[in-house]
Amino acid sequence: MQIFKSLRLATKDYIHEWQMSGCFALALAAVLGPMLVLFGLKFGIVGGMLDQLIEDPRNREVIPVGSGRFDRAWIEQFRRRDDVEFVVPRTRSLAATFQLKSTSASRIINAELISSDYGDPLLNQGEDLPSGMNRVVLSHDLAKKLNVAKGDTLEGSVTRRYRGKKERVAVPLKVSGIAPTVAFARDGAFATVELVEAIEDFRDGRAVPAMGWSGDRLHEQRTYPSFRMYARSIYDVENITNDLLNQGVETRTKAADIALVMRMDTNLSAVYWAIAIIGLVGFSLSLGASLWANVDRKRKELSVLRLVGFRTGQIVWFPVIQAFYTAVIGWIMAVAIFWGASLAINGMLADQLTPGQDVCRLLPGHYLWAFLLTTISAVISAAMAGYRSARIEPSEGLREI
Repeated sequence: MQIFKSLRLATKDYIHEWQMSGCFALALAAVLGPMLVLFGLKFGIVGGMLDQLIEDPRNREVIPVGSGRFDRAWIEQFRRRDDVEFVVPRTRSLAATFQLKSTSASRIINAELISSDYGDPLLNQGEDLPSGMNRVVLSHDLAKKLNVAKGDTLEGSVTRRYRGKKERVAVPLKVSGIAPTVAFARDGAFATVELVEAIEDFRDGRAVPAMGWSGDRLHEQRTYPSFRMYARSIYDVENITNDLLNQGVETRTKAADIALVMRMDTNLSAVYWAIAIIGLVGFSLSLGASLWANVDRKRKELSVLRLVGFRTGQIVWFPVIQAFYTAVIGWIMAVAIFWGASLAINGMLADQLTPGQDVCRLLPGHYLWAFLLTTISAVISAAMAGYRSARIEPSEGLREI
């Protein structure tokens, strides 16, 4: 009950001296507002770059340089790793090509076969995935050239020279989906590993019983010259690359770009927090000194309160409550400053940004953290003045009456 008396009197006093209260709040907003804008720029620019790196699966791709000999056991070993999202074997590039034609296009297109499987980061997940020996996903450019859409049928054909004779086989295919534009820039078809292996076996003169193609039998364990691999996140790329290098497998990644953005994020975060801490400490000292001086100015009123029965704890609550009000009002003003500045900055750069992208932005959690830090700082500053007010003796009020 006693604390409510302190709350009521501190609130009335805060409202009565609204000019000074407003100056305290403006002083806080003048420090906090630019800090929010600075962090909004840091989060918007660097955060946006990190988002693009994280969301684009091509930045998580680990591309082997040259050719090697990788068997199924090696592929499965990496597939079981927590830091690897996707890995499939690849056959020889020359063997992984075939011709495609459709009834709605007049020309025959030479297309690359790309080994794929469930969970391929370049493809839309769901039903639009290659499956079996007759369902493929076409690259955007290839689908456009063949003038086909999802659900259409195609005829593929593969040729070989076997025992002195040229042979050609037809491969009826169904388009199970169209890959996003950025997935593959050339004419390509995403197919299951089984179909890609079948095409390679046919070209090499081996039999493919599943397709009814005759030829020699495969007498040795199958190995692959390459693979397609994607890390779970951009932060796993370096670790996978190092492990492959230890096995003698050289790779090409976008680790340099990732490291550059991450260093930029670290450096800007350090600069921001240095400025934020300096500003926060400066404001805390300034607010503490102001409240300290305010307590000195109200020594008479506070001593009278002690005289009429207010305890030490209730007197301490006076500057703390008023500092809390200052923190809340100053935070609201600072958020208004940030909104105005962010709208102006994003508006000026709107022509240079992609839809939905902002150069200056904050998440709801950032506003909450700013509020908590501001409130805690103001309350700590007020505690110094509260300590000062707690030492005022009731007799001081009697001497000044």
